[in-house]
Amino acid sequence: MRASSVLAGSPRPDSTVSDREQPVNATDTAFDPRPLLDRATAQLSALVHAVPADRLGDPTPCAEFDVRALLAHLVLGARDGAAIGETGDVVWGRPPTDVADDGWGRAYDEARARLAAGWADDAALDRVVDLPWGKLPGRGYLASGMVLETVTHTWDLSEALGHPLPLDQELAEPVLDWARRFLPAERRGEGVPFEPVRPAPEGADVYTRLAAWLGRPVR
Repeated sequence: MRASSVLAGSPRPDSTVSDREQPVNATDTAFDPRPLLDRATAQLSALVHAVPADRLGDPTPCAEFDVRALLAHLVLGARDGAAIGETGDVVWGRPPTDVADDGWGRAYDEARARLAAGWADDAALDRVVDLPWGKLPGRGYLASGMVLETVTHTWDLSEALGHPLPLDQELAEPVLDWARRFLPAERRGEGVPFEPVRPAPEGADVYTRLAAWLGRPVR
């Protein structure tokens, strides 16, 4: 899933989960998505480290991935995001095939550290990223692509494992807002990598509501 293809906005940097202002456009130079990205990747890292080797073949809500393939996708996504930050060039890599069953936590942490370092320079936030689906400033790519994809796949992995760790509910609130604003229910079908919206159970937490909005099967 390349969420960046359908999202192009972000909340204000000083907003809270109760703040429902209109989101700032991705070109707003006052917005820095890196703290949210760090928070999202830290949470995902803890979950990746909790994956038992005997669960790597289990299915996930992301239909094309079992747990092992999802972990490879997550490592690749962080590496690709790091490369974009480092050079500004968009070159999609290939999922790693050489990670040992007990090495996924280390592999993701290395990719996560490289991702943070690749975007450490403030100038990278304003550098235009020429994506296949359009041009965005770096801050827009991070906000609308990396953060949303990381948070969504965190739920995928957590669901596959039976929710071994509590998830940061506040982190997902703005992400759900972005998804609703920039991926409306009618914007599905050809060229959009999401299934139709599914109903979320009454009282569902924000991650389940996000997953349902993005077309995941939810319980």
